[in-house]
Amino acid sequence: MNLLQAILRTMFYVVVGGVISIVGAAFFFMNWEPDRDDFPVRGIDVSHHLGDIDWAEVASDDVAFVYMKASEGGDFKDSAFERNWAGAGSAGLARGAYHFFSLCEPGQKQAENFLSVLPQDSDMLAPVLDLELARNCARRPPAAEVLREISAFTTLVEAARGKQVIFYAPAEFYEAYLKGSGLNRRLWARSIWHSPDYPSDWVLWQYHDRGRVTGIETDVDLNVLNSEKSLPELKM
Repeated sequence: MNLLQAILRTMFYVVVGGVISIVGAAFFFMNWEPDRDDFPVRGIDVSHHLGDIDWAEVASDDVAFVYMKASEGGDFKDSAFERNWAGAGSAGLARGAYHFFSLCEPGQKQAENFLSVLPQDSDMLAPVLDLELARNCARRPPAAEVLREISAFTTLVEAARGKQVIFYAPAEFYEAYLKGSGLNRRLWARSIWHSPDYPSDWVLWQYHDRGRVTGIETDVDLNVLNSEKSLPELKM
């Protein structure tokens, strides 16, 4: 074997090894999940972006609960909410609703929009306020203003439904606005592919944003319930 052949063979092995490593890493991350013995209660969150959902199939795939988007901002209502709510209920899934909070609209107006969609159902999971910087309006109000509007939202919704609002808060929003604010609510943590670094009082953990579930044709967010909590507690 001459020098050129040796170099080409070495390059071939390096390339093949690199491809195998990349494919292996991708497979690991796409299929990673928390230990099922530690976190046995699994759930998903959905919106109209996921299209038509076969809820009977979803329920057969080790899914115990679902949160579905009901509204956003002051006037947007998710077009699939009523269909998803009925389908998940027929399949026997524990179900709840969430509102995507806009940084650019008053909290009271957003609460009124959410309540106009939210069913009067004492058995539903506690309502969720989705607090994100990503996909929000461009404005970044000062913390005092944001907390005031969040408080206005939670006060109205909690009084109307008798359940404490849960905050879905990725780390960047939590650090920017909620941490140390005194506005204490149960947390839904977002921590993709690793355990949450949030305070120990988180109740839900979104661990994947590109998961697959039978009955849904596209990627879906995957979640687990804190092992020290129960689904009945989420209804409070």
